[in-house]
Amino acid sequence: MSQLLRVLIPQKLKYRLFTAFVCLILLPFGALNIYNYQRIETLVQKKISQQSHYQLEQMYRTLEDQISIAFKTLLFLKQDDTVKSVLLHPEQRNQLENKRLMENIFKNLNNSFFLYNPSVYFMILDLSESAYTSYPPKDSLVYSDLRGNPGFDRGQMNNSSYHWVPNDANYVLRDVSTSAYLLSLYAYLEDARNQPYGMARISIDYTYWLRSIHKQSDLEQQYFLITRSGEDISQSVPGSQLSEKVKAGFAGQPGQQYFIDKDSNALINYIYVESLDWYIVNRIPLSVLFVEIEGLKQQYFITFLVLTSIFLMMTFVIATTITRPLSHLQNKMKAAVQKSLKIRLPEHKFSGEILDLTRTFNTMLDDTHLLIQKLKAEERQKEAVHFQMLLAQTNPHFLLNTLNTIKWIAIREHNEDITNMTLSLGKLLEASLNTDKDLIHLKDEIELVEAYVHIQQVRYAHKFDCTFTYDEDILYALVPKLSLQPLVENAIIHGISRLPGHGLIELNVRREEHRLIVEIRDNGVGMEQGGGPKAPRKRPGIGLSNIQERLRLLFREEGLLEVLSTSEGVTVRLTLPLLMSTPYGNEHPA
Repeated sequence: MSQLLRVLIPQKLKYRLFTAFVCLILLPFGALNIYNYQRIETLVQKKISQQSHYQLEQMYRTLEDQISIAFKTLLFLKQDDTVKSVLLHPEQRNQLENKRLMENIFKNLNNSFFLYNPSVYFMILDLSESAYTSYPPKDSLVYSDLRGNPGFDRGQMNNSSYHWVPNDANYVLRDVSTSAYLLSLYAYLEDARNQPYGMARISIDYTYWLRSIHKQSDLEQQYFLITRSGEDISQSVPGSQLSEKVKAGFAGQPGQQYFIDKDSNALINYIYVESLDWYIVNRIPLSVLFVEIEGLKQQYFITFLVLTSIFLMMTFVIATTITRPLSHLQNKMKAAVQKSLKIRLPEHKFSGEILDLTRTFNTMLDDTHLLIQKLKAEERQKEAVHFQMLLAQTNPHFLLNTLNTIKWIAIREHNEDITNMTLSLGKLLEASLNTDKDLIHLKDEIELVEAYVHIQQVRYAHKFDCTFTYDEDILYALVPKLSLQPLVENAIIHGISRLPGHGLIELNVRREEHRLIVEIRDNGVGMEQGGGPKAPRKRPGIGLSNIQERLRLLFREEGLLEVLSTSEGVTVRLTLPLLMSTPYGNEHPA
């Protein structure tokens, strides 16, 4: 997984910035625009579908109005005395007069009720083989054929005097209407005693009505009249038809208003006419419906692609502008390493943060170069000191060999004082020659002090005594090598040597929590008298400053040296961190 991420994620900063701009800004912005456009497209589609469905509702109400007006017309015919007179007593007038009267009535009916739908046709039959129509027939009417129309069958009227025939075959009006079917109202005209005196047929040419609505539409949409069983009744465009899949779609979901037919790429709207058991269906091609949206969509995406390309170019230029100084700085760093940091960046080429970074880099190079020079000087100094130490070790070794010779001579001559002095001095010389250890056990440091005190007691003819007080459990505490001997030496030279009487030096070592306290107390002349003029030394001594510097190097702030003057001599207190060595647990168990 990590290897795949390393392959997918660019390594250079320039390409990372470019990728970050694209992923964090461009892609979300593009996805948001596409989402918003789809939302707009969906809302527009829904709005147009609602408008189309509203138009279907208007058509439905218009058709219902036509049906209602047909009922009103039937009532008018039943109540019209002229119609009743012509049908009951045709012999009172001649045939032409009766025909003229009926044509005037039909004309008035069309003007009064069907002014906006002239495709309504009337036919009235009496019971004495006379027929009257609102349209001029091309051939003579055969009364027996008209009366034998299945629409006048009383058995289909369900104990009523009228009924609707939604798909009435157009076998009479072919001269004035090309529709294959008509919507016809068949009724019997009855008197007050429910005795029929005539028959009426009011036919509505819905194909003409459908095509007239199609002509008024702005969109290239088509209208269909479909029965609930899926039978085609009429189309606004001759020859057009709906697929069985579409018919099953709105037949199976009568409550829905519209859906998208992907096969024909069209929007299907429909409404159910309950009184006729029909569907009024509207089909609008999406290419026509969204022709303006498609143009807007094309213009939008072209603009989006152009702006995206400009954005990508600007992003790449900005990323390059940011990273170019860094790349230059990177190359200069490599050159600085190759040329031993003897290089500087030109500050006049940059500005802003890059200028501050360049100045900082140049300052770092200067400081690094200076530090290297100091390190080289210190290294040379260390080498010189090491050479001097190697050279200086020659004399102590020669002196140690000489002391061994004197020791064996003293042993042979049975001179115990000289033997003991050479043994003590040999211990001190061996400790000074061992430069590998900075810290030694307290036990070993006390032995060195005892050896030094033995030599000084011989020198001063046992003028002083030296006592040692310490606990056994701190003998293996670590202390700086040759740190107590110089303090005892100061106490002897500056305090005890000038004392008229017998001197006493007390060395007390104790533990206080995590610290080791060493106190060297003498009863000498004190600091005021001890600091007076004395004979100059042939070699420099090891003073308190030397011990203080060693404590600082070894223990930093945890090492402390204090000099306390009292009425009877001087007390020197040495405070060290308590560091126990391993031999403590093996040789001296608590």
